[in-house]
Amino acid sequence: MHDSFVIDVWSDVVCPFCYLGSRQLSAALETFEHRDEVVVRHRAFELDPRTPAVIGQSLEELVAKKYQIPVERSRELHHQLEEQARTYGMTWSFASAQATNSFDAHRLIALSSTQGLGEPMSQRLFSAYFSEGLLISDRDVLNSLAREVGVEGAPDLWTSGAFVDEVRADETEAAELGISGVPAMLMDHKFMVLGAQGADKIADVLQRAWQRQNA
Repeated sequence: MHDSFVIDVWSDVVCPFCYLGSRQLSAALETFEHRDEVVVRHRAFELDPRTPAVIGQSLEELVAKKYQIPVERSRELHHQLEEQARTYGMTWSFASAQATNSFDAHRLIALSSTQGLGEPMSQRLFSAYFSEGLLISDRDVLNSLAREVGVEGAPDLWTSGAFVDEVRADETEAAELGISGVPAMLMDHKFMVLGAQGADKIADVLQRAWQRQNA
């Protein structure tokens, strides 16, 4: 019997490429004959840990400022990403997305993973941010989303330091591995896919990683 085959996925729920990459990974796994033996682990990564909970600027203004491009160009890039999302059956709205700090959302995903609900919780947070314009740093919002997914104990997170260390450990490991952008998918501790490279590319690396482990 071979060891369990793990895919570690570092991502941030406010990262559009992470949302696209998560859908591409799902599509790649659907075509993978050994998918029932694959364990996907959600690992925390914050695009900018210093982001305040409430910013008061639109996402397109923030992106324009960060990359020193005109707001119109920022808007164009967002439209392109919205079109890409549509190919996966998703409707995104960057205009209504509320940029915010994602640390507590990562704590919630970590809690969810202990209940076998890391994937649905992660997807629900992506949808809340990109499609519904919800403020995903608001703890009442997080509690509500957790209830929807069936995750227990979310309100207890905010009166304790639970899963703070786990999130920080994920981020430290990402730094040690040289990961500076996400999504980053590490397959079987050996093969890395950086960025939303498409289901075919992910499937190809997945196949190679599996063959290497079982050679």
